[in-house]
Amino acid sequence: MGSQRLLGKIAIVTGSSSGLGRAIALAYSGEGAHLVCADLRPDARADVEAELSVTTHELIKKNGGRAIYVQTDVSSSEAVENLVKKAVEEYGRIDILVNNAGISLEAGNPPLKIHETSENVWDVTMAVNAKSVFLTSKFTIGQMLKQDPHPSGDRGWIINISSVLGLIGGTTVSSYCASKGAVANLTRQVALDYADVGIHCNAICPGYVQTAIFVNTVKFVDDKKLQALHPLHGVGSPQDLVGAAIFLASNEARWITGVCLPVDGGYTAQ
Repeated sequence: MGSQRLLGKIAIVTGSSSGLGRAIALAYSGEGAHLVCADLRPDARADVEAELSVTTHELIKKNGGRAIYVQTDVSSSEAVENLVKKAVEEYGRIDILVNNAGISLEAGNPPLKIHETSENVWDVTMAVNAKSVFLTSKFTIGQMLKQDPHPSGDRGWIINISSVLGLIGGTTVSSYCASKGAVANLTRQVALDYADVGIHCNAICPGYVQTAIFVNTVKFVDDKKLQALHPLHGVGSPQDLVGAAIFLASNEARWITGVCLPVDGGYTAQ
């Protein structure tokens, strides 16, 4: 059990079946939150053996927490609207939204510059990584505005997962960089639009993290090179991100909004 900093808060986590989304959902439950796990499928598709034995929402319930799973295509307006509806039907409100779902179609493939990148790769990446944040924010904020404020006085906490490549350039990942840059600036815009009603909106910008995307990335990029990009402890793990995700969803972050926080082992300090 954690320190219960999120006690009783209702949290939607997209992309919760594996990787960073799974780690955040489990950590939130440990801090006392009730979870809505959203993904295309409940079981992990990742080549990470530890994630394959039990689904995220079942593991939360096994550990004594509350969680439901809602099948969700985050690029679909109808699916996202249904996600919010199911969350409210189950818990009565939504306090936290973690926009974690994302893809990197460029990972695991030969490196391509923009003149070599297909229109389909661009369109799918922008739909899953950027349009999804628009849709989930749109419908979740609509619910937050209708419900009573949290006892803290605030109406909600949105945590978007951007990337260090949403803050700086990267080579041969044009669609990924563009989509994560969109997430970073949308974070600032939403923060300004809803600060007056007490909705926080911040982003975490991870460096390279050992998830399924990383497994694919190292097929074409030297692992030692990636490790060297992170002066502090090398490439990260999902557990290196959960502390920031908990903090930004807690009452301790009451005066923080519009921040794009690198959690990257020093990647962007260079």
